[in-house]
Amino acid sequence: MQLRTLVLLALLPGAAASAYAQVALPKVLSSHMVVERDLPVHVWGKAAPGEPISVSFRGETRATTTDPLGKWSVYLKPGAPGGSFELTVTGAPADGAPQTVTLDDVLVGDVWVASGQSNMEFEMREAATADQDLPHAANDHIRLLKVKHKAIDYPLDDVETEGWAASTPETAKNFSAVAWYFAREIEQREHVPVGVIDSTWGGTVADAWTREAALGADAALAPVFVSWGKMTERETDALARERDEQRQRDEAKTAGKPEPQFPWHPQLDSWGPGMLWNGMIAPLTPLGIRGVIWYQGESNSALLRAPLYRRVFSTMIEDWRHEWGIGDFPFLFVQISNFKSNETENWAELREQQLKTLALRNTAMAVTIDIGNPDNVHPTDKLDVGLRLALAARALSYGEDIGYSGPTFRQATPEGGSIRVWFEHHAKGLAAKGGELTGFEVAGADGKFVPAAAKIDGNTVVASSPDVAEPVYVRYGWANSPQCNLFSGAGLPASPFTSAE
Repeated sequence: MQLRTLVLLALLPGAAASAYAQVALPKVLSSHMVVERDLPVHVWGKAAPGEPISVSFRGETRATTTDPLGKWSVYLKPGAPGGSFELTVTGAPADGAPQTVTLDDVLVGDVWVASGQSNMEFEMREAATADQDLPHAANDHIRLLKVKHKAIDYPLDDVETEGWAASTPETAKNFSAVAWYFAREIEQREHVPVGVIDSTWGGTVADAWTREAALGADAALAPVFVSWGKMTERETDALARERDEQRQRDEAKTAGKPEPQFPWHPQLDSWGPGMLWNGMIAPLTPLGIRGVIWYQGESNSALLRAPLYRRVFSTMIEDWRHEWGIGDFPFLFVQISNFKSNETENWAELREQQLKTLALRNTAMAVTIDIGNPDNVHPTDKLDVGLRLALAARALSYGEDIGYSGPTFRQATPEGGSIRVWFEHHAKGLAAKGGELTGFEVAGADGKFVPAAAKIDGNTVVASSPDVAEPVYVRYGWANSPQCNLFSGAGLPASPFTSAE
C-alpha cells in the first residue's frame, strides 16, 4: 500500500481504529532483545486512537494515550546492565480483557548497529575461522537481530525481521561475521550483554544509506543525483535484462541443468539515494544504541564516485547521529582492503577519502590493507576485522587506554633530497614487517610519482628517489592492491595515504 493511501485512510473516521485496533510493537522490539544501558528506555508502538497504554519494566510503570493516528511512545528510566527482565505493554480492554503484549528475556547492556555492504553482510558460516568458532557460538549474553533487505522511497516505521535471538551456532551462522566477532570481543572484555543489529546489503553505495534530504542539502553532492538519474534512465534495459536472466534460470531448472551464472550488477532500487536508509535504518532510530560499526566503500570506488566519498560518508555519519538524537555516538568503520580491481575503479582514492573522514569527532578506522585477498573482493578473514573494530570501541566507547589504530599520516616535510613523513598513532614505534619498507613513492613539484626507497627514523619515515631531486609530495600504498608493510610496533598496519591534495 502506498504512503499516500495510508495517509488518506488515516484521515477517514474510524480508519486508524480498524487498522491498529490491537496493541502492537515494532519488530525491532521483541523478546530476547537488548536495551541500551544508561539511556532512557524507549518503548513505542500502535493501537486504536485515544487508547490508554501502560508500559512496565524493571518495577517501573509509565502510562500514555495514543495519538489520533494510533501511535504511542513512552520513556522509562535508564538503568545498569543486567537481566533478564520482562517488559509488558497493556492497552484498553478488548472483549472484556486487557490487551497485553509481553516481551520475555530482555537484557540491559549495549546495542551496536552493524551496517554496510557485502563485507559486513558476509556470513559467519563463510568465514575462514567458522569451523573452529561456530560450534562454540552459544552465548546467552550476545543477542542478534538481522534486518531483511528493504529498499523504498519513503521512510518506514518498522523493519522486516524475524526478531531478536540469543547467539547459538544456528543463529550465528547466517549473521554478519564481522559483527559477531566484534560482539564476542566486547562481551568478553566489558562483561555486559551485547546486542548487534545486522542491517546490511551487499553491492550497495553509501548514497543509498544516507537520508535523501541530507544529501540534497549539500549542493556539492549534486553528482550523486545525476548518477542516479542516469541509472534510472537505463531502467527499461535493466528490467529487461533481469527478466531475461530469470527466464534462463527457469528454463535451466525445468531442464534439470545447472543454474546459469551472469555478471554481477546492482539491484536498481538498492542504489537509490536514501532508499536503504528509508527501509533498513530509519526504523531503527527510535531505539537507543551504543554506536555503529560500518564496512562499505567498494561500490563507491568508481572513478567518478570515489572523490566524493568523504563528503557523502561524512554527511551520512552526521545525519545518522542527528536522526538518532542521542549525541555523537561512536562511528567505527573499516577501510576497504586490497583488491586487484580494474582501471574503472580507484580504491586508493577511496581509502584516502575514508582516512579523511576521521576528521569527524568520535570516529575510528580499522585498516585492513594487510588481511585482504587481492584476487577476491570478499576476504574470509573476518576475525581480525572484528577485533580491530573492537579495539576502537574499547578505546573510544569504553575508555580503555589502548592503542587502537595503526600509523596514520599527519604531515610531510621536505628535507632537500628527501621527504620526512610524520604519523599519528605510532604506539611502540614503527616497524617494517618482513624486511625493508615497501609501498612508498615520492614526487616533485610536477606531481609525477616514482617508487622511493624509505627507511624508519624514530617515529618517522624518510623517503627519497634518485629520480626526484627535491621531493615535495609522498604517498604510500597508492594502488588498488598495493604491496606495503608499515606497521606500528603494536602490530597494527599503517593506513595508505598521500600528501598531495
